[in-house]
Amino acid sequence: MHPPFCVCRGIESLHWEETLERGDEDMGQLIALCIGFFRLVAGTEGPSIQGIRYIANPPPAQRHVFLVAHQDDWQLFMGDIAAKQIRAGDSVLFIYLTAGDDGRDSLYWRTRERAALRSTRVAIGRDASDSAAVNCSTTTVLNHDIQQCVVASTRSYFLRLPDGKRNGMGFASHDYQSLRKLRGKKIPVINAIDGTAAYDGWEDLTSTIRNIIGPNSSDRDVVVHANDPSIAANPHDHFDHRMTGLLVEDLRRTQGWKTQYYVGYALATRAANRSTDEAREKTAIFLAYDKEMRRVNPKWSAYEEHPGFYSECMLRTYARRARSSNRR
Repeated sequence: MHPPFCVCRGIESLHWEETLERGDEDMGQLIALCIGFFRLVAGTEGPSIQGIRYIANPPPAQRHVFLVAHQDDWQLFMGDIAAKQIRAGDSVLFIYLTAGDDGRDSLYWRTRERAALRSTRVAIGRDASDSAAVNCSTTTVLNHDIQQCVVASTRSYFLRLPDGKRNGMGFASHDYQSLRKLRGKKIPVINAIDGTAAYDGWEDLTSTIRNIIGPNSSDRDVVVHANDPSIAANPHDHFDHRMTGLLVEDLRRTQGWKTQYYVGYALATRAANRSTDEAREKTAIFLAYDKEMRRVNPKWSAYEEHPGFYSECMLRTYARRARSSNRR
């Protein structure tokens, strides 16, 4: 434990900072002078030397990792939680496994990336139209080139793997590649749809994610948020969501990171459990994403496609903490 400290500042001739060890009489006298000085300035009694409180250093900020399949997943299923952690001053990582391309061209999935970053700016409280607040570049992780974007204390990683379709079978435009097939060893490799990287099997992908998060990170300082891979707890979900949750399960065999699993498409069937303020914040974050999609093409609005479903999701966030795993 670090020793507590006292700072006495007031006039130019009385400016010092020093650590205090218990039993240090000289320092005790200096503290007494500080207290006397503040009594004179404030005109109050102030605490006695015996009443000094020793303040422990604050705990280190946690790192929260929102590992999702598509660019609108965290906003829809855990948006209010992400915003809460950002406000708390924690380091927040967003990792998007697929391009969310839906079998379409690059204009569509690149717009989804911009829309996700617009949501991020709203979550951190910045003007969503301030494009200068985002700094993007290519980073290399285990020989894989990955798009990385920084917004304030957040980092976003876009792996741009093929969208696997809801049933996990993939799209013809990308040779029917999918996370489901990679994990099931139906395909030996999966390629980023922009040609920037290839992952040689499921272990290569999980190792890459492990290195993005930081394999040497303290177990107690990392919390991973993902869709629940359990069919019982999270029925009828997109296979990309489920594979993302299973990837986290695989990581937990070697990493002791805390994990929270979230209900996906079944969310709308649960009872509303968000406060008015939480629902309002979650809605603002999601609508920032949807607004950018509509700006490029009005037909790309997810909300307009299923307004009832998305409205219900704004009133709900359901998560469970994963049990501690026995690491190998």
